[in-house]
Amino acid sequence: MSSTHIPLAERLRPRILGEVIGQQHLLGEGMALRVAFESGQPHSCILWGPPGVGKTTIARLMADAFDAQFLSISAVLGGVKEIREAVEMAVAVRDGLDPRRTIMFVDEVHRFNKSQQDAFLPHVESGLFTFIGATTENPSFEVNSALLSRAAVYVLQPLSVDDLGQIIAKAQAIDAVPALDEAAHQRLVAYADGDARRLLNTLETLAVAATREKLPEINDVWLMRVLGERMRRYDKGGEQFYDTISALHKSVRGSDPDAALYWLVRMLDGGAEPKYMARRLIRMASEDIGLADPRALRLALDAAEVYERLGSPEGELALAECVVYLAVAPKSNAVYKAYNEARALIKKDGTRPVPMHLRNAPTKMMKDMDWGKGYRYAHDEEDGFAAGETYLPEGLHNPGFYRPVERGLEIKIADKLRQLRDKNQQAGQ
Repeated sequence: MSSTHIPLAERLRPRILGEVIGQQHLLGEGMALRVAFESGQPHSCILWGPPGVGKTTIARLMADAFDAQFLSISAVLGGVKEIREAVEMAVAVRDGLDPRRTIMFVDEVHRFNKSQQDAFLPHVESGLFTFIGATTENPSFEVNSALLSRAAVYVLQPLSVDDLGQIIAKAQAIDAVPALDEAAHQRLVAYADGDARRLLNTLETLAVAATREKLPEINDVWLMRVLGERMRRYDKGGEQFYDTISALHKSVRGSDPDAALYWLVRMLDGGAEPKYMARRLIRMASEDIGLADPRALRLALDAAEVYERLGSPEGELALAECVVYLAVAPKSNAVYKAYNEARALIKKDGTRPVPMHLRNAPTKMMKDMDWGKGYRYAHDEEDGFAAGETYLPEGLHNPGFYRPVERGLEIKIADKLRQLRDKNQQAGQ
């Protein structure tokens, strides 16, 4: 096949370990994966990292380094049938005239269900093949514990700006890409966002377009015209999505409006659904601000309603206003903690009967049975408070779930509760 018909990513794929760009925290001198290569003893592992950072390349190089048969299964396209066929091929190579090891590479291993992942276990244990799984998702959540316990986990990082620059230089060295002006170079690297595959595919597209238009150099204006709207930077259901929403929530909790606004815009820019973001803001108002500033919850609800009415992009400004307010509002998780403590108590406690004086008595028979007898109507009491009255089941001492913090409105709430407790104590005397 003519080299011009081979995808650029394949033409530039490293053939030896020294050609790998990036991942030096694993492949550098004395680092974990480099030591594994040099030891001559392959071991099963999980390569965890975002797309386009070299997971498949490392697996192929491992097969070459150990003179092993390389078998690849995509969990997106394959199933038990493909696993069975791969096992048969591994057995054939092991028992052949020239016995060889087998590297079993499973791309997107998190897409296999439990039974499919379990199918690899006996063959990993018997040593029939060395298992290498690649995943963009957290393996502690997505890979069976039995398989995970038999494999080392290596975390791969997005490629740096310098790494991506080296890839562009390699493409230009084989005349696969025209010259780039500085602005176009910077934009292309930012566009790739740490993903070598995205960069190479984009370079290939640009090279074809530039050749057609006979451009000796790609400039930034032309680049923007060809690329159009920048591609979204993360999978809306992937690990990076949840890391980013975590960063937003923690920035709000940490009272940093600039950081909170940054992560909100990152998510919106990355394709997050604004309605989902509105729901998360409502949750933040309830969990982290609570009664320290009850207006926060109302503002979050208003922001959600504004977005419903206006849509994008106008409605997103209401979300920005809300996230800034939540960040600067006084913080309290007292209600959140009280709710969780109440749930924990109810879960472990028995079903205590409702005290007689608190029961509803809509019929004469119930009244004759003393349901509701002795109940004190708080509005008829001094200051609207029935001092000394009890509202918990018999035998259950006040658990003190709700403990207001000394911030925002909860300062006044704490004062009020102290006054009411004093009245209860005085009534008890």
